[in-house]
Amino acid sequence: MDDTETLIRRATVAVNSGKPDEAQRLCEQGLARDPGDPVLHHLLAAVLFSRGVMAPARAHIDVSLAKRPNNAPARLLAARIARSEGQFDAALLHLDAAIAAGPQREMFIEKARTLDMAGLRDQARGAWQAILKVIPGHQEATARLGLLAWEDGDPATAAKLLAQATATNAPASVWFNLGLARQDLRDHRGAASAYCKAFELKPDHAEAALNLGISLQEVGGLDAAMDAYGKAYRLRPQLFGSIAMALTSASHGRLWLDEDQLRRALGG
Repeated sequence: MDDTETLIRRATVAVNSGKPDEAQRLCEQGLARDPGDPVLHHLLAAVLFSRGVMAPARAHIDVSLAKRPNNAPARLLAARIARSEGQFDAALLHLDAAIAAGPQREMFIEKARTLDMAGLRDQARGAWQAILKVIPGHQEATARLGLLAWEDGDPATAAKLLAQATATNAPASVWFNLGLARQDLRDHRGAASAYCKAFELKPDHAEAALNLGISLQEVGGLDAAMDAYGKAYRLRPQLFGSIAMALTSASHGRLWLDEDQLRRALGG
C-alpha cells in the first residue's frame, strides 16, 4: 500500500494530467489513513474547486490552512474559492496573506480581479495600473483599464486601451467593449469591425450581433444590418423591440408598419 508521500505525488500527477477522478480518489484514500495531512486537503480542495463543488473545497482548504497558515499557494486557492462565492473581503484577506508569505505576480493579478469584481473601482484601477508598470502590455490589465475608462465616460482613452488589448488574441468580451467605445466616438465602421470579431469569436453573442447591425446601419449598409439583426433576433427574440427601434430611429433606417412582417424578415 502506498504511503502518504507517494499518494500525494500520484495525486499531483493526476491533477496535472487532467484526471480529476483519479486525483480525488487518491486524496480521499490518503485522508482515510491520515485525516490531518494538509497537502492532501489542499490537493482535494483544488480538485473540488475545479469541479465547482465549493462548500467541500472551502472546508478542505480551511483544514490545510489551519496546519499551514503561511502557505502561499493554499492562501491563493482559498482566495479563489472565497471570490467564487462572492466573499470578497475574505478573498482579499487571503490574498494579502499570500502576498506577505511569498509575493508573486499571479497574486497581484488575482487581487486586481477581486477588487474589480467587488466593485472597488478606484482600488481596482490602481491595482491594474500597478500591474501594467511591472508587466507592460499585460492584456487583461489593459482591457480592464479600458473598460473602466469607458464606464467613466472617456471613450477615447477606452478605445485606445482596448485596441491595444486586442493586438494579441483577445476574447469576445474585449472586442465587444472596443465596439462600445468606438460607437460612442461615432466611429461606426471601426465599431462594426470590433462587433464582427466579437460575434465571430462567440457566435451566440446576441448583443454583439445587435450592435453590429446598428453600426452597419449607421454607415448605410442596411442589407448587412438586417442580416445582423436577424442573427440577433434568432438568438434572442426578446431583442425585437430594440431592433425595431434601431430600424426606425437611425439615420439610415426603414419604417416597418407591420410588426409580423418584420418578425418574418428577421426570422429568415
